[in-house]
Amino acid sequence: MSEGSKAERKARPLSRRTFVGAGALAGAAGAGASLLTPGAAGAAAVPRAPSRYATRSGAACTPVPNRYDEPFEVCDDELFVFVANYKPFEIAGFFDTVIGNGLAAAFPDVPLKVAVWDQPVRYEDLQAAGVVPDIIIDDPRRRIDRDLEPRGWLSDLTGDLASAGIDLGTLNPAAVELIRSRSDGGVYGVPLLVDDFVLLHNKKIFDRFDVPYPTNGMTYDRAFRLAERLTREVDLVAYKGYLQHPDNYLDFNQLGLYPFLATGSENPAPEDIRVDITSAGWQRLGASMERFLLIPRNIFTSVDDFFQTGHVAMAVDTLWKFNAYALNEMYIDPADLEQWRGLAENVDLAVTSVPVLGGGEESTYQPNTLAAYLPPQSAKRRQALDVLKWLVSEEAQVTLSSYGIKPALRSDAVVDAFGSASPALAGIDTSGVFWGDNAAVSGYEQTEYWDLPLYMVFRQHVLKDGLSVASALTVTETEDIPNYIRAQAEAGFDW
Repeated sequence: MSEGSKAERKARPLSRRTFVGAGALAGAAGAGASLLTPGAAGAAAVPRAPSRYATRSGAACTPVPNRYDEPFEVCDDELFVFVANYKPFEIAGFFDTVIGNGLAAAFPDVPLKVAVWDQPVRYEDLQAAGVVPDIIIDDPRRRIDRDLEPRGWLSDLTGDLASAGIDLGTLNPAAVELIRSRSDGGVYGVPLLVDDFVLLHNKKIFDRFDVPYPTNGMTYDRAFRLAERLTREVDLVAYKGYLQHPDNYLDFNQLGLYPFLATGSENPAPEDIRVDITSAGWQRLGASMERFLLIPRNIFTSVDDFFQTGHVAMAVDTLWKFNAYALNEMYIDPADLEQWRGLAENVDLAVTSVPVLGGGEESTYQPNTLAAYLPPQSAKRRQALDVLKWLVSEEAQVTLSSYGIKPALRSDAVVDAFGSASPALAGIDTSGVFWGDNAAVSGYEQTEYWDLPLYMVFRQHVLKDGLSVASALTVTETEDIPNYIRAQAEAGFDW
């Protein structure tokens, strides 16, 4: 019996808490809370209705009722930071290690309270209690329009950033551009980190079948040839050569294509929204992905199978998954560590940049970024700006990099520090993490972002209905997207 068969037999399925689909920033948000300084919330039970009261120190505190009935309150002498949509922050102590401890040291006189969605509170709980965070850290791609803009928790930071001396020109330009594309002509946030997509590969499978490893900057054409050679059945084990989540491939597309056409307004009415996902660039993207999905027996299931089964040669996934698969323990819930160690026995992990389209197109995915926002309701805007300036400083960004996070800041010190505080990454070539440049979205002026159902292209129309990708793009553009926008508008949503 093969090594893969033994590992597969002994492994129990992973829970959704442990394994989520590719792109944590694009997926579920985290849980947990961190209280970094004195003045933290007390242990009194949370009342059913919000009310404010004075503490002995004179601070006014607001309890926040929540679905877990756990005590939670925010006091007006605290700088309240709320974080969402980066899965590693769910792990106890992760935020403190990579950000919180340095933040507390840099601002010893500022009481800092940090909570991570959704244990015990969510955006709706804070809103119901009349509490607005002083700083929000969240995914700009979807959450600006879904969660922050509808609540009025955003404002153009252009003037504030200039007055604070925060230079967006030092940060990942594609991440800045992504934020601008959601900011109605301004800039609502500042990128902090990029949970980039990378190409993971299992050297055990390559060695077994005497196939050369992937390299940084490899084209999709070469990846396809490797995938064909590595998709095979041996000793009752089916090996898949290549898995790449088709939704993320289109959402974060490497041509920087934006699906919306200009309307003459930054806030067009739903009936005025027009999209294009059938032009030559979109057809090129679709054709490149389609061939991988149609390799016999290279059936798309989940990119999680790369680690869960150990039978997948290559998979495109996020950087935090790479850290977890490398057994960087701070990325793994302690209760799951033994299981992860067992699964890792069947994977000899390596990482490169994602394949590129070639033909002059050498960009990696658009940035899977996490950004900071300063709600206009905050009475501590000056303090919040000071904290934001520190968060994008080389000091803070080098610390992020040392723990296996790709920061937004571009500098030699950031690159050199990558993984230096994470022994699990020693001996792994991580040069692919910083190879190339993220694709920058363009053509977003005079449009409004909607969270379109691009998943219909491949997962419905190609893989289920059996349509060609050209037809799938047409059906999605002419039927699925208009129906989605109409239904959302009728339900009172504008995303």
